[in-house]
Amino acid sequence: MKIGFIGLGIMGAPMAANLGKAGFEVRGYDLRPEGRTVASVAEAVTGADVVITMLPDSPQVEEVLPEIVEYGGDNLLYIDMSTINPETSVGIAQRLPRALDAPVSGGERGAIEGSLSIMVGGAEADFHAALPVLRAVGRTIVHVGPPGAGQTVKAANQLVVGGTYALVAEAIMLMEASGVDPGKGLDVLAGGLAGSRVLELKRHSMVARDFTPGFRIDLHHKDMGIATAAARQAGLSLPMTALVTQLIAAARAQGHGSLDHSALLKVIERINAA
Repeated sequence: MKIGFIGLGIMGAPMAANLGKAGFEVRGYDLRPEGRTVASVAEAVTGADVVITMLPDSPQVEEVLPEIVEYGGDNLLYIDMSTINPETSVGIAQRLPRALDAPVSGGERGAIEGSLSIMVGGAEADFHAALPVLRAVGRTIVHVGPPGAGQTVKAANQLVVGGTYALVAEAIMLMEASGVDPGKGLDVLAGGLAGSRVLELKRHSMVARDFTPGFRIDLHHKDMGIATAAARQAGLSLPMTALVTQLIAAARAQGHGSLDHSALLKVIERINAA
């Protein structure tokens, strides 16, 4: 099976590598020359059985879509694994007969390990056709509904992740201010009901104030915009989502957009600065 992979960033590059290790013929394209194996979107798409995009936002996906439509074969299976607006995914499905929105969760480590969680929207038959490809990059793979449903579930994922980071940041501040070792404290929390994937992966780096990006504040800011827009469209009031959105916006306004989203701790520190 030939796969055209467009978007070789922090997430896309290891995902494409895992597809190659699984035996697929992968033609990778990115705007940056590092790592790409073809020189254009058209070259990545032409003759491909499957095309995957892993891009920052809706505009970038919409920018490459015309070439995917033009150069893709009649039976092309298109899998957009970016995190974009649900309505954009619905519009894509109207232009391509076999299109799935399949955003992922798990961060850079999940991409490297091939252990991503993948939430898939689209036709059930196309989901089953895509499973061999998705299993090369993910571990938890669920068909959650029609076109756009995957992006809605991803929006829910991002609001939970953002809220968890904010609360872990506050827990660290509380323990430090009270003279308690936050590292030992978080070790206990991670083994109890408060345990989470965030605590498992990020508690040590947060205590050490190591905010090397696995998933940048800038991207989480974009994702919270998607979540709040989805809530507005559904006619819902989500007050905790609104608060987390403001904290992430504050991190970005304070110049932390290029840091890992665990850098919400820096915002909580600033709020409490003497």
